[in-house]
Amino acid sequence: MLGWLDRRLGADSWARSALRKVFPDHWSFLLGEIALFCFVILLATGVFLTLFYRPDAAPVVYEGPYEPLRGQDVSAAYESVLRLSFEVRAGLVMRQIHHWSALVFVAAIVVHMARVFFTGAFRRPREINWLVGMGLLLLALGMGFTGYSLPDDLLSGTGLRIAYSAVVAIPFLGPYVASLAFGGEFPTEGIISRLFVLHVMLFPGIIIGLIAAHLGILWRQKHTQFPGPGRTEQNVIGKPFWPVQLFKSTGLMLLTAAVIAVIGGTIQINPVWEYGPFVPTTVSAPAQPDWYMGWLEGAIRLFPAFEPTILGVTIPSTFIPGIVLPGFFITVLALWPFIEQRVTRDYAEHHLLDYPRDFPVRTGVGVAGIVFAVLLTLAGGNDVLALAFSIPVEAITWFFRIAVLVVPPLLGWLGYRIALELQATDFHPLRRRKGVVLRRNAEGGYDEV
Repeated sequence: MLGWLDRRLGADSWARSALRKVFPDHWSFLLGEIALFCFVILLATGVFLTLFYRPDAAPVVYEGPYEPLRGQDVSAAYESVLRLSFEVRAGLVMRQIHHWSALVFVAAIVVHMARVFFTGAFRRPREINWLVGMGLLLLALGMGFTGYSLPDDLLSGTGLRIAYSAVVAIPFLGPYVASLAFGGEFPTEGIISRLFVLHVMLFPGIIIGLIAAHLGILWRQKHTQFPGPGRTEQNVIGKPFWPVQLFKSTGLMLLTAAVIAVIGGTIQINPVWEYGPFVPTTVSAPAQPDWYMGWLEGAIRLFPAFEPTILGVTIPSTFIPGIVLPGFFITVLALWPFIEQRVTRDYAEHHLLDYPRDFPVRTGVGVAGIVFAVLLTLAGGNDVLALAFSIPVEAITWFFRIAVLVVPPLLGWLGYRIALELQATDFHPLRRRKGVVLRRNAEGGYDEV
């Protein structure tokens, strides 16, 4: 069979070269693969869910087995999700595996990009792949938000209301963009079908294309690697694609699927029957989005009621935290390779990675950015924190308002100082040279023996 294909496609030389391609043997390079495997699980479970989901906001009467909602007017979309959860065999576990896969998918992308950022893997000639990765992150956020909104329950409806308010707040263009995106003034019956098309067709198609481009560029430019014996800017030391890397990746894919399946089968997530159907006059509280949208939720909750008037146009208070802040944050992150290149005047090609200590300024900025996002995410749960610790929600809000301004630069400076100290001492408890043992000394440090 292989000979038959080779005589028609002439793939022998390319296949031999591909099978012999070398992959660096380091665990951190598998983070991107976890994201890829989660996307495969999302596609597989998504196909199953699509067979039973009805993307329609038309009102129907629920007559299913869930007694508390029987006889109530609900949307066709919400009714199909209840039927999928209670009546379709394996429907609930598929829903939960799909939802958990989405959470891990975005998390794997974020951790993978953090590894790329702190090790300088975005430097020339890999700026294009960094931009492709940013596009994948934004599409993953969009795909998660649209999928989260499809059940048309009270919680997802609250999130859609917030998104609509942020879009409407855009000066001059906001009402027109919101009307085009939502099909009129919120709430509308057309929004569910539009979200469905984005979630199952447009976003997945673009993500598949960007993943192919991402892997193609990676294959063409060769892998980066950490410094070590025999490793230079001109070579790659590691294991060949066949059989080592292929079997390692296959094992990781099966392990990822197994772990997510166990989580999806044992840990409840998004019980829409408890939230109830979306009612425009009602807002669920406490209302928490999925973790990857929490930082936007926190920014909106923390921003004061400040509405300036410019050229006779009043800017709503949701515009700055909902549009300007995330736009600025994402733009700086996307352009960081070019910003760093311009500041450092380093235009050389780099195939050897940095350790975070090797570039203290980048490390400090990265730590500050992560802390800033984490604080905003925690602030998005200020009502839950107030309820859990019996603290007034106003006090928690003011605490986070001060914290997001003080803590990120403080911890960023601390990360910068730690990187400088590690750089000066060349101490690394996990990076051991062959034949060298680290022994604890009386002062609490380590000596190489």
